[in-house]
Amino acid sequence: MNTGHPYPLGATPSPQGVNFALVAPNATKVELCLFDSSGKHEQQRLALPACTDGVWHGQLSSGRAGLIYGYRVHGPWSPRDGHRFNPAKVLLDPYARAINGRYGGEEIFAGHDARDATQPDRRDNASVALKACVAAPLPTAPAGRARIAASERVLYEAHVRGHTRLHPSVPEALRGSYAGLAQPAVLDHLQRLGVTTLSLMPVQHRADEQRLLGMGLSNYWGYNTIGWFAPELRYWSGQVGTTPASEFRAMSDAVHARGMELVIDVVYNHSAETDELGPTLSMRGIDNALYYHLRPDDRALYENWTGCGNCLKLDEPRVVQLVMDSLRYWVTEFGVDGFRFDLAPVLGRDAVTGFDRRAPFFAAVAQDPVLSRVLLIAEPWDIGPGGYQLGAFPSGWLEWNDRYRDTQRGFWVRQGRDGSAGLGDFAHRFTASSEQFRHDARAPTASVNFVTAHDGFTLRDVVSYDERHNLANGESNRDGTSHNMSRNCGVEGPSDDLAVRAERTRLQRVLLATLLLSQGTPMLLAGDDLGHTQQGNNNAYCQDSELTWLDWAAADASLAPFIARLTALRRESPALRNAHWWLAGDAASAGVHWLRPDAQPMTAADWQGTALAIRFDPLPGAAAGEGMRLVLVNSGAAPVDFRLPEGTWRGCLATDPAQDESVASQPLPASVRVAPASLWIART
Repeated sequence: MNTGHPYPLGATPSPQGVNFALVAPNATKVELCLFDSSGKHEQQRLALPACTDGVWHGQLSSGRAGLIYGYRVHGPWSPRDGHRFNPAKVLLDPYARAINGRYGGEEIFAGHDARDATQPDRRDNASVALKACVAAPLPTAPAGRARIAASERVLYEAHVRGHTRLHPSVPEALRGSYAGLAQPAVLDHLQRLGVTTLSLMPVQHRADEQRLLGMGLSNYWGYNTIGWFAPELRYWSGQVGTTPASEFRAMSDAVHARGMELVIDVVYNHSAETDELGPTLSMRGIDNALYYHLRPDDRALYENWTGCGNCLKLDEPRVVQLVMDSLRYWVTEFGVDGFRFDLAPVLGRDAVTGFDRRAPFFAAVAQDPVLSRVLLIAEPWDIGPGGYQLGAFPSGWLEWNDRYRDTQRGFWVRQGRDGSAGLGDFAHRFTASSEQFRHDARAPTASVNFVTAHDGFTLRDVVSYDERHNLANGESNRDGTSHNMSRNCGVEGPSDDLAVRAERTRLQRVLLATLLLSQGTPMLLAGDDLGHTQQGNNNAYCQDSELTWLDWAAADASLAPFIARLTALRRESPALRNAHWWLAGDAASAGVHWLRPDAQPMTAADWQGTALAIRFDPLPGAAAGEGMRLVLVNSGAAPVDFRLPEGTWRGCLATDPAQDESVASQPLPASVRVAPASLWIART
């Protein structure tokens, strides 16, 4: 084995063999371990012959793609000093492009002795350890993929497995896989809905928590990454002639062929190695003090701003490099168009100043010629000090807006109850939450508006349950939030009562309409277009079962066409998807106008009610004949009579099904009656 090169990191095949490079500046020795094709039998150990600037490296001239390998890293065992080197444990390369094996929660993965955590566990775990597989590069992703204009983007959050596991039009062998998601029937449905951007829950290789494995469960959502370059093996169909990587890439290409974008949810805030009692799978054994935030008072313990046991040390240049290389790889190799960052404040944290929007990671992304051009979406909260950072991310980033969710549920679902929201809050969120986002040249589209997401009730459950029902998770119903902002409409769970079902239908439709008419970037949750229920489970992270798999056969057939009408209305009217902040609006200026039901301008006292009309003027430079748009809002329990503003108005849509048929595409009289908890859309 010759010295090779310290760059690029990971295992890089070439005609000269395979170059191996691993960052471990505190190590004293690194051994490359080669395995047979099963990955179970270690056949050779080779010391990496060189270390340059903390990077251990060497080139194996006989190496080829397909070679299975791991590392044994030597150094001090001194947890109080942050060091947990243990060469008895074979370690996964953080740059692994493909992964052999699966963590099953075995105790032998522990780097520490179970009887005395201050001592190392000397048992060798080579036969079961996660290993990397040298992967040949895929062809370069096609250039010139369609980019969706910010004002036209409609996000759709989905789970690879759950989306097609029960899909009747997907071949059985492909259900629950990347290939299944790429099937024409699946993509046809998304296009009919008006979705522009498919946002997938985590697809990077994960290791399930030992606690879940002991209960026969798994981390279904996937927020427990251990391989940031490798697609999750469990979502591969196993078709002959494919690999997880090639199948993911084919799915990406299929999405792009429809003119849509592909976003993936990524977890760079913590790793699957959890806390000081967790397994030693990769970075903990490679160089624990380099990769993780450790407690300053006791470096045997980890900072836990994530609630998952550890935090990656994103103020360390080598860790920033790892994340940047991973992100760039998913863009250039797999054709991904953007990322949603889980617990994103961790990306900008250090142990001294807390969150900083000018932190090293954000600076690195802003100047990167690849990553500065992709879609960047933050989940703007973690559980560390000052962890709620809605609106605080850099210009160009989008952020999940949970205050939008709570306000719209409070306005439509909780009216007259605890947690209800008023007209002022509704209007503020309806026009993109300027208090949070109108600064530093940020656009209204920075607000990702949603009423449901993977975390929490589905839309159907928001109107079917008052309480969470999470017993299946094995935590005595203590997990998941109790702050659901929901309403069961008189019956907890399923009901055959026609009045209850009608009310639930009205509420689902008005929430969907509000979402897709609001200024900002709307996000739909997969399954809400079908009326999917999780039977009141608002934290189904560990439920890989029919509870979470979308039941296409039992879909509410009325919801998808209704959503398609809403996205069409949004596309047709620039005013309903304005990418610029609205002017204050008065009789003489273009903008948005807030009117009482009698068509007069709102006064301060009027904002205490539950009904208003919103008139949108055409945007400057609009096409001739564009006309005005009008949204009539009534969140109260009684019908409201609205006098329409001057002009000839034609109805577009009413969220109450009983009124919709008589409103859609019909000329409207000077005064109309809007049903309780519903809205109308009209145009001139």
